[in-house]
Amino acid sequence: MAKEIDERVPDIGDFAGVEVIEVLVSEGDRIAVEDSLVTLESDKATMEIPAAHAGRVKSVKVKVGDTISQGDLLLILEMEEARDEAPVSDEVLPDDGSAAATQEAREAEPDSDGGESPDRAQVIERMPGDKATQPPPVLPHPLDDPRGVAHASPSIRSFARELGVDLSLIRGSGRKGRITKEDVQGYIKRALQSGEHGRASPSGALSLPTVPEVDFTRFGEVEIKPLNRIKKISGAHLAACWLNIPHVTQFDEADITGLDVFRAEQKACAAEQSIKLTFMPFLMKACVGALKAMPEFNSSLSPDRESLIYKRYFNIGVAVDTPSGLVVPVLREVDGKSIFELAAELGELSDRARQGKLTPTDLQGGCFSVSSLGGIGGTAFTPIVNAPEVAILGVSRSFMKPVWNGKEFKPRLMLPLSLSYDHRVIDGAQAARFAALLSSLLSDIRRLLL
Repeated sequence: MAKEIDERVPDIGDFAGVEVIEVLVSEGDRIAVEDSLVTLESDKATMEIPAAHAGRVKSVKVKVGDTISQGDLLLILEMEEARDEAPVSDEVLPDDGSAAATQEAREAEPDSDGGESPDRAQVIERMPGDKATQPPPVLPHPLDDPRGVAHASPSIRSFARELGVDLSLIRGSGRKGRITKEDVQGYIKRALQSGEHGRASPSGALSLPTVPEVDFTRFGEVEIKPLNRIKKISGAHLAACWLNIPHVTQFDEADITGLDVFRAEQKACAAEQSIKLTFMPFLMKACVGALKAMPEFNSSLSPDRESLIYKRYFNIGVAVDTPSGLVVPVLREVDGKSIFELAAELGELSDRARQGKLTPTDLQGGCFSVSSLGGIGGTAFTPIVNAPEVAILGVSRSFMKPVWNGKEFKPRLMLPLSLSYDHRVIDGAQAARFAALLSSLLSDIRRLLL
């Protein structure tokens, strides 16, 4: 006789009474450890609850709309001594090898600690190579839901929106046809690869030509290292931002001579509180002052591109250089925090970023981003707008420069500013005014008190 066991909500952190927005299993389903059971959504995050045991679902105890907390019963499993072969889906798939490739990808899923198994990179590399000459799977209607709703979690829907992908055109490889992140990424790869045959994308937009493949071993010894997870994820996002946003960059300089003196005077006081006082908190405060004066820079385009969504909060994302790549944690309610509070919070977030301990919440909700390369060098650069934001500020290394004050040249410490913006929302005159205002605020931080 099969043994029954309860599957309950595990420790989900500082959350209680979280709403169930999707139930991912049904009675009779066989599940494995780490298979997703339900999707929860709070006001801060969306999360999927994995299975702690393997077996057959005897009964499901929750439904969409329920609110649950740690310890609540999700479902009852029947633990089987020996598992039969996995049931074969009734859905007929095209005989193009995709089923076998999907199985390979599943076998190469990341380990529970977030690391990738040794074969995963090889499987992913082989899959695009096998499909290089095939067009993306164009489906006239969603296959997953008779109501015309693609079967995907909120996080996947958000990911697809960022990349401009219509989920109804993708056949899901997950349980019961559920669309996974790999399905979205694979669809984009195939859509781009189809460009070399002169085909247009399903949406009617022109496909991009592919980059020629080169056998570098013909010229000498090579070494292949897979991209890490952060670069894979951020790479897709940056490519989508660059392709979908008409970028323009406005360059300017700010005289920070007085501000640098003031910061130096406050460093000892900050050190007494174990706070490292950098220039960034002052820059963030100045950015908020400029955002309040010019709210178009604190907005986002609506999904239909017909209106602007103005944000009445001021959350600033700050790019942090980590061993695995660039990440952009978000500091919230910057307008309501002191310089010392921002410095302490920025230090704590930066430390967690370098240790790989940021949570999804730490990376969400930004209004405007700042990327500072001043500690490395350079005179200017063109940062990529971090959609759905409409502008991003790049900061390069400050330098001494003779500046004419009307009577004589005086040495002044100048900070190069590079403001990239979405030209659909912001025109050149607005960008020039924003940069000039920001320069003015940094030149005399007391203006923020007016």
